[in-house]
Amino acid sequence: MTTARHLLTIDQLRSRPFPGRRGRSGAVESGPGFHLAELAAGEAFHEDGGAGRAAAEEQYDAEREALALLLAGRWGPPQRFGLWSLRRRALAGEEIPEPWAGLAHTVPDLYLWRVGERWLALGVAQWGPELAFQLLAAVTTTDPP
Repeated sequence: MTTARHLLTIDQLRSRPFPGRRGRSGAVESGPGFHLAELAAGEAFHEDGGAGRAAAEEQYDAEREALALLLAGRWGPPQRFGLWSLRRRALAGEEIPEPWAGLAHTVPDLYLWRVGERWLALGVAQWGPELAFQLLAAVTTTDPP
């Protein structure tokens, strides 16, 4: 049932117009040319010795893989896009457009599909070693930098 909900959210994001200015509605952040949705989020790992973190990381990676397999059935195999170089460029002062800039700070790599005029990106984010994992989907008209 969770995967079906994720697919529904992705389909809604793909068909939704982009707003003229940045804003947030529930688990979706949107702005000119992009939507970024938190499909799922876990719990923080305060003082668990790393055991819970490793299990959660495996779970979120597995969820991303399962969802990517279903999306590949629709649009073919995804491109794998590493974000490390974008993060380095942003930290060096280069202006990176959204949603790529935000993703580069929390997501090591994405699965990408080009569907019509829009990109769909799927990744697992973590803001810090003790913070929760998030399964994220982004829809954008901005090409990856």
